[in-house]
Amino acid sequence: MAQLIDGKAIAAKVMAEVAEGSAALVSEFGEEARPNMTLIVVGSDPVSKRLVELKAKDCEKTGITPTVIALSESTSEEKLLRMIERLNADEDVKAILCQLPVPEHISTKKLLAAIAPDKDVDGFSARIDSDDYDIAACTPAAVMRMLKESGVEVAGKHCVVVGRSNIVGKPMAIQLLLNDATVTVCHSKTADLAEHTKRADVLIVAVGRPRFVTGDMVKEGAVVIDVGMNYIDGKPVGDVDFESVEPKAAMITPVPGGVGPMTRAGLLVNALKLAERKVK
Repeated sequence: MAQLIDGKAIAAKVMAEVAEGSAALVSEFGEEARPNMTLIVVGSDPVSKRLVELKAKDCEKTGITPTVIALSESTSEEKLLRMIERLNADEDVKAILCQLPVPEHISTKKLLAAIAPDKDVDGFSARIDSDDYDIAACTPAAVMRMLKESGVEVAGKHCVVVGRSNIVGKPMAIQLLLNDATVTVCHSKTADLAEHTKRADVLIVAVGRPRFVTGDMVKEGAVVIDVGMNYIDGKPVGDVDFESVEPKAAMITPVPGGVGPMTRAGLLVNALKLAERKVK
C-alpha cells in the first residue's frame, strides 16, 4: 500500500511559515509593509467563486490582506484589462490574481500577459530558465516542496510529466531539470504513452482528464503526483485512477487533499515574497 503524501499537512506547515514571515515584515517595516493580494473572479462559476473564497481565507489566516473583486459574466475584455492596468499602477497593490478560467470572450493569454510580473502572484510570468528566481509558478513549486517534505530526491531520477501546459507541464519540467532530474514530457500526441510512464521513478500527471493514468501504466514503487482536479457526478477525482495505481505506487497524492492545498499555499509564499521585494 502506497504512502499518502498529505498536501493538507504540508500546506499547514507552509502557511505557518508565511504567517511568521508576514508578522516579521510588519514588525520590522510597519503596517504599510503588510502583504496583500487582490483576487479577481469573473462570472458566476461556483467552483471559481469557491476557490477565490478559500484563497481569501488563506490570506487572512497568514496575515495577508485580501481584496476580492467579483465581476459579472458580461464584463468585457477591455474593461478587465483596464482594471488590471490600474491595479498594476497602484503602489498599494502588491499581488494580483485573476481566477481561471475566465469567460470565453476574454483571452486568457492577453489577461495573464497584462498582469505586471512584479505583481503576478500565480508566478505565470516567472523566470523558469535559471535557478536564481524567487517567484515560481505555484503548482510546480508546490510539487517540488511536497517531494522534498516526503524525502523524495529527484536528482538522477527519471521523472515523467504528463501534460505540457504553460501553467503546469512546462514549468514543472524546468523545475525538475533545475533539480538534476532526467525529464520526459508527454502529451496528447505522445505515441505509446504507457511505455514512457512505466519507466518513471516519479510520475507527475496534469492532463485534465479524469482517471487517465491507470495501474498498468505505472512502474512498481513509483512516486505518483496527481495534479488533476475533475468532477464526476459532483465528486472530485484526479487525473490518476487512484484505486488501480495506489497498490503499485510507493507514494501517491490523493485528490482532494494533495496538490490543491499546496498550490494555494504557494500563492501565499509568493505574496509574501512580492511584499518583501517592496522593502528589501
